[in-house]
Amino acid sequence: MPLIMGIGNTGEIAQSVEQGTENPRVHSSILCLATSSFGAGLRPLNFAIPFAGSRPMKIGIIGGSGLYAIEGIEALQEHRLETPFGDPSDVLVSGRLKGRDVVFLPRHGKGHKLLPTEIPFKANIWAMKKMGVTHLISVSAVGSLKEEIAPGHIVFPDQFIDRTRLRESTFFGNGIVGHVQFGHPVCPEMSKALAQSAEGNNIVHYTGGTYICMEGPAFSTKAESNMYRSWGGSVIGMTNIQEAKLAREAELCFSTIALATDYDCWHESEEEVSVEAVLEVMRKNIETSKIILADIVERLPEERSCSCGDSLKFAILTSLDLVPQKTKDDLHPILARYL
Repeated sequence: MPLIMGIGNTGEIAQSVEQGTENPRVHSSILCLATSSFGAGLRPLNFAIPFAGSRPMKIGIIGGSGLYAIEGIEALQEHRLETPFGDPSDVLVSGRLKGRDVVFLPRHGKGHKLLPTEIPFKANIWAMKKMGVTHLISVSAVGSLKEEIAPGHIVFPDQFIDRTRLRESTFFGNGIVGHVQFGHPVCPEMSKALAQSAEGNNIVHYTGGTYICMEGPAFSTKAESNMYRSWGGSVIGMTNIQEAKLAREAELCFSTIALATDYDCWHESEEEVSVEAVLEVMRKNIETSKIILADIVERLPEERSCSCGDSLKFAILTSLDLVPQKTKDDLHPILARYL
């Protein structure tokens, strides 16, 4: 029987509800008794929730602007979306790859115009959800914090440490309170499929590891780099933590392809790495990521068996009749199942 945990007291109650429901995945109504953080007592929230696993699969890919130049992709179309959180980084590009629907978005905009701090993360994830995306793959260049992760190697992290401080990382607020589970920020189904894709194409890769997400745009000091290594960090980048958190709130399956371009500054290199050498590694990494992306679309199961698609099921603490209408309208693509 499926067991879906919520947070705190809500999770304990949610667990008992799930255990007492003969078929919770298709039950027409769930009574979630949410305990207020201020001890105000139990408050019933009645949600009619369809099972998320039955939605048609659509794979979203956030990365560089050249990623959709994958051999075999068909029916490319551009989509310019307006969101309640401003414009996305650029136009979204949809297409068909090996019979699966895919949507691409260049994170920094075409021509790499946006600093990491300037990326409209909320607009990007909202737009992906609006386009019907169910699975989101984030392709990211990173620095290596481990000797064995050499430039050109691929990492599929399963943990994150958030060192950002100037960015919004939630859709909640403005009259609605929610707390999603984030102990395991990456979808296990996607991580498994990514590892199989890399293995099947003889690509050097590491499954699991911790992605340190820093604010930027400056790189780390050597003291910081060594500190991150002492924390057990595997790679360091500037973009993926907001995408992971917002994807969880949007009930998307999420995973990262981290492409190591060089060692972070902790590394005592015998000779300085030239810009040309780094650019060559980046070019090869892009081609490697295309191979993985073209392969994984066939490996992902059509039906989701993970809990990613039900992340909000017991996360919302505010009674929906108290949520301002504008907030409901703004978050409709994300909250539609619960409204």
